[in-house]
Amino acid sequence: MARAVGISLIQEGEEVKYDYDLLVVGSANADLVIGVEQRPAAGETVLGSDLAVHPGGKGANQAVAAARLGARTALLARVGDDAHGRLLLDSQRDAGVDTAGVLVGGAPTGVALITVDPSGDNSIVVSLGANARLAPEDVRAAAGLLGASRVVSTQLEIPLESVVEVAKVVRDLPEGTTRLVLNPSPPQPLPEEVLAACDPLIVNEHEARVIAGDDLGDSPEDWARALLALGPRSVVVTLGAEGALVASAEGSVRVPAVKVEAVDTTGAGDAFTAALAWKLGQGESPADAAAYAARVGAVAVTRAGAQASFPTAEEVAAL
Repeated sequence: MARAVGISLIQEGEEVKYDYDLLVVGSANADLVIGVEQRPAAGETVLGSDLAVHPGGKGANQAVAAARLGARTALLARVGDDAHGRLLLDSQRDAGVDTAGVLVGGAPTGVALITVDPSGDNSIVVSLGANARLAPEDVRAAAGLLGASRVVSTQLEIPLESVVEVAKVVRDLPEGTTRLVLNPSPPQPLPEEVLAACDPLIVNEHEARVIAGDDLGDSPEDWARALLALGPRSVVVTLGAEGALVASAEGSVRVPAVKVEAVDTTGAGDAFTAALAWKLGQGESPADAAAYAARVGAVAVTRAGAQASFPTAEEVAAL
């Protein structure tokens, strides 16, 4: 049976000519960042630094991170027809991301309100804006773009029904055409059809507990087993300063973290996910891909900001 890929048709078993190493389907936000001595508690007002505006959003961040490493990258997202939308499009193009899949209009560009304390930890509130209007029909219209990509990476800052549609489109491609990577952030319970398509599902402890329930056991290995029982082909559990755990039906392996002095953790998880997805698409083993991704994330936390902190492949090699 013939399938549409890019602008051509391929037959079952025919070699795919990929246009992209990575397609990111996800959010694009303007990050409004304020440094604080301490993050406010409920009902508390604190003073902060001057406001800084940066391009962000988990989808846009992953696309820039991958492109900066050298991956042929495209972004499927929606932004508003406003100054923040133009900022985001410019940042993508400057990094070398193909923005043909970015839709404009329907709502204001999404905004993330971020406070960063002196230790580099952050708190984030997101107004989805145009991200909430990236609809399943937009995903279906871009099916050729998904099929022309070695790996598709997505998150949950867009509607869940659109993520479901991404999983369906990937599922309906010829076996082995396109790999789906999902970082379920911000976390929510996931349908079985989404979980079954993930290879890998990338979670931290909080995300794991939201998806699989609190009764996961005490160790990351326990969490991974509980998640794998829900259907993903593989799971990566990120462990902060303790590195990461890579797990599949064949077993699990720990990947150590790279010790650095953190300045700002904003966007580091997006850099990790993008690097992991790209390396998996290049045929690296999951453990080797996660080890590389850990180095990418380590460089990112030593610099302020999200996209501005993402390293080139040369900077990762130097680390």
